[in-house]
Amino acid sequence: ARPGAQARGATALPARLSARAWLLADWESGEVLAACRAHERLAPASTLKMLFADTVLAKFPRTDRHTVTAADLAGLPEGSSLVGIQPGTTYTVEQLWQGVFLRSGNDAVHVLAAMNGGIARTVAEMQARAADLQALDTRVVSPDGYDHPGQLSSAYDLTLFARHGLKNADFRGYCGTRTADFPAGGAKTFQIQNTDRLLTGSWGLRTYDGMIGVKNGYTTHAGNTFTGAAVRGGRTLLVTVMHPAAGANAVYEETAALLDWGFAQGGAARAVGALVDPLSEGGARAGGPSGQRG
Repeated sequence: ARPGAQARGATALPARLSARAWLLADWESGEVLAACRAHERLAPASTLKMLFADTVLAKFPRTDRHTVTAADLAGLPEGSSLVGIQPGTTYTVEQLWQGVFLRSGNDAVHVLAAMNGGIARTVAEMQARAADLQALDTRVVSPDGYDHPGQLSSAYDLTLFARHGLKNADFRGYCGTRTADFPAGGAKTFQIQNTDRLLTGSWGLRTYDGMIGVKNGYTTHAGNTFTGAAVRGGRTLLVTVMHPAAGANAVYEETAALLDWGFAQGGAARAVGALVDPLSEGGARAGGPSGQRG
């Protein structure tokens, strides 16, 4: 493990963890079981879409329909990941979220943001949600997570987003969907597949046993980022890995190694910190008399 790693387990941490920052936590209790540079502010790439979903998902019923306009897609960053949304085509809200979660489609994000009142409003709401979640390392510039100066998060904050998002049944359902049929205009559809390689078992990786989701990301600036969740024996663990040294599969391999370590510890691993609860749900303010942010 890299210098700065913290863990109190019965066995040593996995060897060859190259990620710049990472965190392993228990979803239910919020106990941080191991971490390395968990609060270092780094470019999040598309893992920031977890915060977007946690902010906007509950606003629109999944059966609502929206006909996309060219204005909805204005300002898409060059080189964006796209699901293939076309102006003039009508999509259900469910299909738009499938585009976000499965294909990491910035076009789907921009359409949903337009439905929500625009990019600026959505960014402001995401920043407010981050504040409520006590994700103090996060600064939102765009809802899609694409590289922008000053757009930053941390392994700790991304894990907070996943933990809270997974409490929502729709969020959990979308991030765990492997494939879906997506509108191609008229009555035609095409199949989209989730880009989470531990969920689908693609690109030379096996499906991780018990994998729930949640979200991967990649840009040339951020490198690879990933937050994953898996359940075994009734216990759900969360892992965030940011900026591994090299290789498109490293972010998944290191996530799997940390999950394996966490599940193998059982109750032997003692907490090295804690995921704070949202202020709106009674969480103690981080850094206050009874608050902590491990």
